[in-house]
Amino acid sequence: MKLKFEDYKNKVKGCFLGKNIGGTMGAPFEGKRGLIDLEYYTHDLSKGVLPNDDLDLQLIWLAAAQRFGKNVNADILAEYWLGYIVADWSEYGVSKSNMKSGLPIGLSNRYNNAHKDSCGCFIRSEIWACLAPGRPEIAVKYAYEDGVIDHADEGLWGEIFCAALESAAFCEKDIRKLIDIALSYIPENCALALGVNTAIECYEKGLTWKEAYKKIMQTVPGGFGLYLGQFVGDPDPEIPKGPLGFDAPSNVAIAIMSVLYAEGDFSKAMCISTGCCEDADCTAGTAGAILGIIYGPECIDEKWLVPIGDEIKTVSVDRTKKLPEGDALPLTVTDLTKRIAKLMPTFMQEYFDPDDISVEMSDELYDVRKKPGYNYARTNRERFELRNRGMKKENSLLETVIIPIDGIEIEEGKEKQVEIHFESFLRHHQWINVSIDFPEEWETVHRKFNVPIYDSCDHSMFAKKTIRFIPRELKEGRYDIPVVIGCEGKLDKIHTKLVFMVD
Repeated sequence: MKLKFEDYKNKVKGCFLGKNIGGTMGAPFEGKRGLIDLEYYTHDLSKGVLPNDDLDLQLIWLAAAQRFGKNVNADILAEYWLGYIVADWSEYGVSKSNMKSGLPIGLSNRYNNAHKDSCGCFIRSEIWACLAPGRPEIAVKYAYEDGVIDHADEGLWGEIFCAALESAAFCEKDIRKLIDIALSYIPENCALALGVNTAIECYEKGLTWKEAYKKIMQTVPGGFGLYLGQFVGDPDPEIPKGPLGFDAPSNVAIAIMSVLYAEGDFSKAMCISTGCCEDADCTAGTAGAILGIIYGPECIDEKWLVPIGDEIKTVSVDRTKKLPEGDALPLTVTDLTKRIAKLMPTFMQEYFDPDDISVEMSDELYDVRKKPGYNYARTNRERFELRNRGMKKENSLLETVIIPIDGIEIEEGKEKQVEIHFESFLRHHQWINVSIDFPEEWETVHRKFNVPIYDSCDHSMFAKKTIRFIPRELKEGRYDIPVVIGCEGKLDKIHTKLVFMVD
């Protein structure tokens, strides 16, 4: 299936118009709990569009992608995050503080981060879907690199789910099929999948959207509308208070529920998603983006556009700093659409046809093993589950995931374990050399060791090593331990570090 370039651009514009409308519609109800019947915007319309971090954070990602193209990754995005984003609340603030202290990506998102399961990264997924239209296997790759900066577990699954759905929406209109495609990229038993499946079940059973909201909140209870203590009407005693920061499962489910119940009606989706409150700007913005991709701007009634126009207002971006490229950030959805469309062929090189100016969509949108003739290859879902547990580092030769078992806290005289997983990009036998510069006082036989990887006709080759050590003579509160990983006879090496906090 091919998508004409003009049709692609139209869908991108619909995506971000829907995002802008939803963010503006939902902003006045963010952080509240309760149900409201709505028909239209409730803010002072003379203010036009409202600023929203759900959209403006993606302007910084666009700038990074314009400079680094397909090579953009978590380390690059993290530098842009620290350099150009001023938001310091919740998971944003925790991860920024952790990164500034020297914690690497994969630890900075988890350590002391009560909001790792919250909504701050699924709201950033549209940029990756629009750069990889009809290719969810590509979109989720970059969604992971984005989300792992400040989220883990349910928060990370939220962005991967949304990126897959939104990418597939460029070539598939059936919302139920889109949901199934997106679910194939995240763990089957995670809370986010449970919340989404609850929304589907409620819709198929014929429950009202208000009944569906209640069932979602009972199944995957969040706390977004409670910890701020803002209620709309009387509290419902049958809806529990979820853990602080555990908000992605319920809010993604609300966004999906609103799209299901809207049945293609953009206005209805805006009113349902916002009417559920919670993280309303996120849920309405995501619902608006999904429908904008599926149906284009034509699905948006003019009444939604007249008060806010084409303008983008920012709240999280430091506009006092010049980007390395020297280009100003886009100030309109039209300009944003043009820049994304210009960049998209860089991410879709092998699928973009310059002769008829079209994008080749994938015939297989689900997360499946490629090249079935091989004995075994990891799916994206399996890779994400592994990477979610620790620090991912890669070079031209291999990918490693370093996992401190039971966190990064250590105690005097108590054995600690670290797993290192290897995936080779080469297709032949080789030895991997690992050097870990543990303090001399610590007990371990794993300062220098080798790990073999064998070619057994697998699509990729894997190995795993468990490192054991006993900390001794702990005189500092934190230890940064250099790690060097390379392949025998090769030049490219991975330089990283283990970080441990004394408990």
